[in-house]
Parts: sequence; C-alpha cells; structure tokens
Amino acid sequence: SSAAGPEMLKLALTLTALVTVVWSRAVHPHGLHPTSDEMIDFINKLNTTWKAGRNFDKSISLEYLRGLMGVHPMSLMARLPTIEHDVQPGDLPDSFDAREKWGTCHSIGVIRDQASCGSCWAFGAVEAISDRICIHSQGNIQVNISAEDLLDCCDSCGSGCNGGFPGSAWEYWQDTGLVTGGLYGTDDGCKPYSIPP
Repeated sequence: SSAAGPEMLKLALTLTALVTVVWSRAVHPHGLHPTSDEMIDFINKLNTTWKAGRNFDKSISLEYLRGLMGVHPMSLMARLPTIEHDVQPGDLPDSFDAREKWGTCHSIGVIRDQASCGSCWAFGAVEAISDRICIHSQGNIQVNISAEDLLDCCDSCGSGCNGGFPGSAWEYWQDTGLVTGGLYGTDDGCKPYSIPP
C-alpha cells in the first residue's frame, strides 16, 4: 500500500489541478441545457484532456438523469479519514493513466452500468475497491466487488437506488466485507448486478 500511496496522491493532485483549470476557464454558459448538443460543444471547445459526448438519448429528461446521481447531501457526515502529504507541483508527472500504470488490473478502466438506479455511490465504491485490491496485490487478485451486495446488505449506507453514502460503503466493506459480482446478465462472482440496463 505504501508504494501505491505516492502514485495515488499524484493522481489525486493531478485530477484536482485539472478540474481547477477547467473550472476556472469555464464560465457557466447560462441558457444552455446541461444535456444539449450546445453544452457538449461548449465543453469540448475548452480543449481539455477529455471529450464530452452523449451517453443518453436526447429524450431522457433531466429529472431522470438527476435521479441517477444518488450521493446524499449528508455524505459529508460519513467521510473517510484523509491523509495529507506535502507535494510540490514539480513532483507531479506531465500525464498519468492508471490503465497504463497498473495495466494488469483489468477492473481499472471498466465502467459498470448502474441502469435506472441512483446507485452511483455504491458503484463508485465497489469499482474503486476492486481496483485497490488488484493494485495492492500487484495484479495477482482480480475481482469485481458486488454493487448488488452493497445495495442489498448495507442498511447504514443509505437508501439503495434512492441514494447513499460513499464513505459508509467503504466502512461497510472494511468492517463486514462484500462478495464478488459482475455486470448484469453475467455469472461473474457470487452476486452479479440484477437491474437491467
């Protein structure tokens, strides 16, 4: 874990710097619908390191999309402890791609489909946990931790598809554990996701 610590810190600082730069360059384009083609064009004209695109049909309502964002506002109460490091900006790499750094970890770079369920809090946690297990084992342990198990079993984590607390999800994994489980329609692990895309 200590070997991955500085790399993870560099990644976190790089992402924070990127978001800060993009946010400082972007004046909110008033009047543009958040899912419109004009908004996508506005974002892409900022020439950042990523490209915006359409992930949903144009007919999908903003209310539906908001329902998929299931992190409860009270999540600050269930925060995990933080570790601070003194890092100089010159110590950061020009670029960093976790898929390259830990190329043997197949879970890194996989984005699971939460379907029409506000379970992003659970998916974010189990995807990161799966990645950390692989990184810590130097690629020897490749698992997909089950979002379904977390949604079904963690009563203190929130309201399932109606939102939850990412910090509580990590605490639940640490204290209780979670079984494996992959994508909907697979037999990957003990408890694959049951909600169809």
